[in-house]
Amino acid sequence: MSEEAAKEEKKWFGTLLSYASGSGGRLGVSVFFSMISLIAGLVPYYLVYRVLDRYISGNLDRAYVLHLSLTAVLAYLVKVVCFGISTGISHYVAFNVLEGLRLKVADVFLKAPLGDVTAHSIGEIKGVIVDKIEDIEPPLAHVVPEGAGHILLPVVCFIALAMIDIRVALAALLALPVGLIFMALTFKLSGKNMTKYQEANAHMSSMIVEYVEGIEVIKAFGKAGVSYEKFAGSIRNYRDFVIEWMESTWVTMKLAFAFMPATLLGVVPVSILLVGKGSMTVSRMALSVMLAMSMVISMAKIEIFSNGLRQMQYTVLEIQKLLNIKSLSEPWEEKLPDNYSIELKDVRFAYDDADGEVLHGINLSMKEGSFTALVGPSGGGKSTVAKLIARFWDVSSGSISIGGVDIKELNVTSLADIVSFVTQDNFLFSRSIMENIRLGKPDATDEEVFRAAKSACCDEFIRRLPDGYNTSAGEAGKRLSGGERQRIAIARMMLKNAPVVILDEATAFTDPENETKLQESIANLTRGKTLLVIAHRLSTIKNADRIVVLNDGLIEAEGTQEELMEKSPLYQRMWQAHIGAKNWAAGNANH
Repeated sequence: MSEEAAKEEKKWFGTLLSYASGSGGRLGVSVFFSMISLIAGLVPYYLVYRVLDRYISGNLDRAYVLHLSLTAVLAYLVKVVCFGISTGISHYVAFNVLEGLRLKVADVFLKAPLGDVTAHSIGEIKGVIVDKIEDIEPPLAHVVPEGAGHILLPVVCFIALAMIDIRVALAALLALPVGLIFMALTFKLSGKNMTKYQEANAHMSSMIVEYVEGIEVIKAFGKAGVSYEKFAGSIRNYRDFVIEWMESTWVTMKLAFAFMPATLLGVVPVSILLVGKGSMTVSRMALSVMLAMSMVISMAKIEIFSNGLRQMQYTVLEIQKLLNIKSLSEPWEEKLPDNYSIELKDVRFAYDDADGEVLHGINLSMKEGSFTALVGPSGGGKSTVAKLIARFWDVSSGSISIGGVDIKELNVTSLADIVSFVTQDNFLFSRSIMENIRLGKPDATDEEVFRAAKSACCDEFIRRLPDGYNTSAGEAGKRLSGGERQRIAIARMMLKNAPVVILDEATAFTDPENETKLQESIANLTRGKTLLVIAHRLSTIKNADRIVVLNDGLIEAEGTQEELMEKSPLYQRMWQAHIGAKNWAAGNANH
């Protein structure tokens, strides 16, 4: 472990509290009330001792018993009230920390290169944001305040026992060293497996998400499919690992639980011996046993809480790995462009070093308000160019500028305001159609949403839905067809009204009867904007100001439709293939 990682591990708790402003002080108040609660719980024991002492001496009266009984009830009320205040504050802190962590992870993902985000599986990300962060709540809300109180209580009890008789106090600790040895062995064995446990859990979560998302395909092919076997295998492996891990620590853990809280093993015989010798009264012996029993409860709680605290530490360090994802650089002082022309200068890019470059020195200029189309064989780099302009990744070398300003000199949020990006795989949130469109402009009125929907040719089908615009799109928009999702995404883009628009196969699933109308709507609403369209359906971009042919990460040709039909053999073949496919589809439709 590096020195920096070791420091990070030591300060993990402070890092955790930093995600909820002011939580440290509130948690301290919670710990204080927890300690008061536990100490108040000792008062009845002392009062029982006083009653027993009076009874043995023969001068116990009803008024004295009533007075001490009322005092005991008051102490119990203090215990209950203080415990309620402590847990109330600690839960408030815990849920604020959870909120801060989730918002921080979301912010990190928003500002990180897309490749660094997609390097983590959906199951892993879901496991962190939903499950692991949620797992922090119980130990943070209970272990920290209650654990602090249960650490104080044995100390107070030991001091009280020492005041009664130091020999009884030392006898209470007789089994503690043995319990600590077994506890240390348990932690040592667990520590070796905790990382493996986290990995196994993340892998299982990822397989579950993959299985659920692909359930339609799996149902079509039955249980014999590869996905089902991967899903079932991950669960079996997780089960086998956990059972093996539990078996390896079962003996030491049980021995630790048996010896650590075994205060009575020493207190009872030593107290009886001292009473027999006349060195201790029976009432003091009773008080010693009650104090020792209080230590039993606290010592047992400390063992349980220590496991919870250790689990929380591993969880926080795991979350910290995601929070340490390097964000896209942002300037100290932002310079906004005064126009929206786009220029790529000698742009090279590789998704990772192992696979090599996918773009090899791209030089491309798009004037403000122009309509540029990128075409070419699959895998040629078209979508990569579009995503680099939106800065989903940073270029490996070269530069991309908007209005003469390098996009690295723009804040991520400013660039997002300038560029609208609609892909072929559009994601809709599980909320109403209205709110999904309104994401393009959160303060848009209903009328603005309706106009955008009409322009994107989706108003008609939306109004046919059960609740119209208030109909839920379903999880990931699965209640709608691919073409319907695309048109809603385009409506969202139109509502956003950004000066730079990128359509990455955005009309791929649009039905033929709406294609012409949708193309006219896009042309009208993007007039005066810098428009970049990536398309396989060449008929949709034949009127572009410039068509750029990309092949194997290089610009092979560029020009208008007429120019490319004359000078680019690749474009000619693509056009003939496209026309042939359209004629074939039309022929089938006529049969």
